[in-house]
Amino acid sequence: MARPDIGEVRKLTDAQITEQIDGTRRDLFTLRFQQATRRLEQPHRFKEARIKLAHLMTVQQERQSSTVAS
Repeated sequence: MARPDIGEVRKLTDAQITEQIDGTRRDLFTLRFQQATRRLEQPHRFKEARIKLAHLMTVQQERQSSTVAS
């Protein structure tokens, strides 16, 4: 799977970004749980999920700071 493009994240609405942040955090929790119980089969998903979460949170923070500055 290719890395997610931040341009795609910028096209999402604020509600969709918040929803995806929650979903990605749930995914990371599940991955950590699988790792702790030694059932994690795809460890590369950690990196993908962290990058996706970082993109989502970056865009969310940019939007919040631009509305405060206006």
